[in-house]
Amino acid sequence: MWLKLATFGLLPVVLIQGTKVRSNTPRLPEASGDREGKTGQGKPLSLLILGDSAAAGVGVENQQDALSGAIISELKTEYKLHWKLHAKTGDTTKQVYQAIQQLEPKKYDVVVTSVGVNDVTKLISAKTWIKQQKQLFSQIQNHFQPKLIIVSGVPPMQHFPALPNPLAWLFGQYAEQMNQTLKQWLAPQPQFRFIEYDIKNFQAMNLSMASDGFHPSKEIYAIWGQQVATLVRQTFIRG
Repeated sequence: MWLKLATFGLLPVVLIQGTKVRSNTPRLPEASGDREGKTGQGKPLSLLILGDSAAAGVGVENQQDALSGAIISELKTEYKLHWKLHAKTGDTTKQVYQAIQQLEPKKYDVVVTSVGVNDVTKLISAKTWIKQQKQLFSQIQNHFQPKLIIVSGVPPMQHFPALPNPLAWLFGQYAEQMNQTLKQWLAPQPQFRFIEYDIKNFQAMNLSMASDGFHPSKEIYAIWGQQVATLVRQTFIRG
């Protein structure tokens, strides 16, 4: 309730700041390059990446430097990968859910999701968002029957260089509530793994974000890919 009240109180300022951010922030394109393929050697592993602009590689020029490339680079010496990326800039949870319906039902061993930032910018409440997330993951399970679903948390947007306060603070509060609600729901389900987007840790490592101050850089994508690969190894060594 307090966040709803804070949103209402800050709305006039937030609307002005939001308009300025949209006009002043460079609109970076999605990374170019392949969005599906087969590569690597070892045990067969199928991988699907779903989501928004971060999943699509905004912030770097080529998919090799984006999330898909980082994951493939980590796993291709251990697994024979059959992979696919289906992501679009601006997509919300609801839009990713709708996009899945356009894909052919197919079994994937691993599904990686990156979605939430665009729900934050639309000021979707955590209560509404978790309902949409549950629908999304139910659709993923029915459509792709994965053994492992790796869920990328919503970034702590209060640390985005592109965002001024109080807009950054407000977005950060929405992101935190979303992550808390999501982690609570995922915790008892062994099929799911959660990855936290730890900007403070990146800053401590002197890693900057992309030039727009809103998306991951090549170095951050590389760390994200390492985190995904670690969870894949842990799951499929056991399996």
